[in-house]
Amino acid sequence: MFHLSFCVISVFFAIWAAEKMTYHISKDKSLWIMNLCGIILAFGELYKQLFLYVIVNHGKYDWWYFPFQLCSTPMYLCLILPLIKKYPSIRQIICTYLQNFCLLGGIMALIEPSGLYHPYWSLTLHGLLWHVLLIFLGLFSGLSGMSGHGWREYSKTLVLFGVFCLIASGINVATKGQADMFYISPYYPVTQIIFNEISLRYGIFIGIISYLFSICLGGFLLHLLVGIYAAKRNSSPKRRITDRN
Repeated sequence: MFHLSFCVISVFFAIWAAEKMTYHISKDKSLWIMNLCGIILAFGELYKQLFLYVIVNHGKYDWWYFPFQLCSTPMYLCLILPLIKKYPSIRQIICTYLQNFCLLGGIMALIEPSGLYHPYWSLTLHGLLWHVLLIFLGLFSGLSGMSGHGWREYSKTLVLFGVFCLIASGINVATKGQADMFYISPYYPVTQIIFNEISLRYGIFIGIISYLFSICLGGFLLHLLVGIYAAKRNSSPKRRITDRN
């Protein structure tokens, strides 16, 4: 009941905030807001890492919680947005990635929240709020006019997603199975629901491939849905100020 109540209220607020804010702010201010979200995520991650290191693991670092999951990548991307302000093509790729995969990660984690709940209430709250903020960021990117909605723009986000997968795989191999970044460790079956069963039945490689394919497919569906909604929204008589700035 707590989970359902929290999700309904917080997700509604995230959608409402993204919808309202993108009507009334310029693209420059949109970048500032996204960067602020990155800073909030970074401080939240710092708290989580210190809490795990000091209180949970008593001074021993647990690579399982290294901050490079799919849902961690928006933090890094939002932090670097001000550095690429003069490169609109790169900015569009990042914003489209946030629209597709950031939104997907936030939605799926709240639908299947087993990895978000901890014995410590502050870590649980951190995980829930983190993914609500991802939903806001994904919608905000899609409705602010900074993301792309065509096939070409989507294909470019696949390249960025592929780079992140390679980095995650490198961390998994370097830590010899202590980390499970992107849940694609070659040392054991995919831990995510459904794909764990696929890995056990058909092998780890098939489980990883099917898992990554499902992420790409989910990102593509959100790419289409947000694009359709954004086009319909921006064609209405009520124009966003961002279109004039």
